[in-house]
Amino acid sequence: MYLDEACVRFNRIAGIKFGELFSPDDMNMIIVNKGKTGQLLELALGLHLSSSNMDFDDGELKTNKCDSRGNPKETVFITQISSIIDELIEERTFEETHLFEKISNILYVPVCKDGRPEDWMFLPSIHIDLSLRKFATLKDIWRADYYSICQQLRNHIENSPDGFIHTSNGIHIQVRSKDARDRNGNYHPIYSDVYDRYVSNKNHAFYFQKQFVYDIRKMMV
Repeated sequence: MYLDEACVRFNRIAGIKFGELFSPDDMNMIIVNKGKTGQLLELALGLHLSSSNMDFDDGELKTNKCDSRGNPKETVFITQISSIIDELIEERTFEETHLFEKISNILYVPVCKDGRPEDWMFLPSIHIDLSLRKFATLKDIWRADYYSICQQLRNHIENSPDGFIHTSNGIHIQVRSKDARDRNGNYHPIYSDVYDRYVSNKNHAFYFQKQFVYDIRKMMV
């Protein structure tokens, strides 16, 4: 499925309460599984997709918990950085990065989870394709964020007391810690070949900050 098609499907059901949209059996599944976003998307699209890897033919799906007016309640996960840390340290050209691959064509789907699960609903989704001229300003912001974050990470590694990377912010994009302990109670440190040492004691990831949501909603008015 392509993002354009997914966008149309989501927007057809935007604003319809889940209690009206899904069957009683589906609602029981949603309640039992605490409304896992991947399962909600599967039901809404009528497809069997993996909730851990929502694959589309031409881009990525990005979901977010919001209120009934579409205001974000959370940041939006993009991708982890452990495998690309040296790409960031060396400031690879933005358009050649794994980050760009992840955000160059995305469908943002807000999910309102106010009240009971029966009252939850999808809100209108936004398709962002950076190859289109109308998103040139957005692309410029994300490019500037990327280079700023690369510089911040290097500065942390070289100048912070612990020699580790720390939260780094742009206007829309940030890097911050995202990790869970393994079965032995350990986190997943990040090793840099450039510095030939560990540069973090736990994994980190790229996120869209809440400002991203406010700004793209303004663009679509």
